[in-house]
Amino acid sequence: MKSFLLGLFTWWNGATVGTRFHTWRKGTRVGEDEFGNVYYQGGQDDEGRTRRWVIYNGYAEASAIPAGWHGWMHHRTDVSPADEDYTPFEWQAPHEANKTGTAGAYRPKGSMLNPADRPTVTGDYDAWSPRS
Repeated sequence: MKSFLLGLFTWWNGATVGTRFHTWRKGTRVGEDEFGNVYYQGGQDDEGRTRRWVIYNGYAEASAIPAGWHGWMHHRTDVSPADEDYTPFEWQAPHEANKTGTAGAYRPKGSMLNPADRPTVTGDYDAWSPRS
């Protein structure tokens, strides 16, 4: 009952009722990524292209879409990662969601949230000042 009510009243948790209904009527499942996000296509958008969408596993966070699926979602390619044998290159790091606003966010030295000392200035920079 709790999951039903969350799905009914929250847009950021999975999919809304309207998205679920649209998916049921016009959606064709294309695939699923390693995070459990499920990708669909069906119908046409205003430009005549096939409409594509994702139902997130958990909170709706756009940075949780891996690079291969991002390209497919934005019509950069017509072949989904589920239809090809996609293997990342050895130099590619594994996908990480955006950490802004969390404890894992980047905090440079000298920021208010990082206690480390700010690097000293080397003196090779002159501040700009307007001509009088």
